[in-house]
Amino acid sequence: MTRQKFLQSLDELLDLPEGTLSGGERLGDLEQWNSMAMIGFIALANSHDSSVKLGPRQIASCESVAALLQLAKVDGTSS
Repeated sequence: MTRQKFLQSLDELLDLPEGTLSGGERLGDLEQWNSMAMIGFIALANSHDSSVKLGPRQIASCESVAALLQLAKVDGTSS
């Protein structure tokens, strides 16, 4: 999955219009980012790369969408 496709999936997960996320957004600024979104992100990351094993603590330490992309091992994580 490309970076763009992953961001589109994350837009959908967060119920945002397609193309909203670019990677530089702070998670604290996204009202849709909550515990349910974290669970959805874990599933999304696992579908992207089955070797990715994420837990809530790893995700909670992320402050930006770019940090989430790095956790999910999405290529081209620079914003």
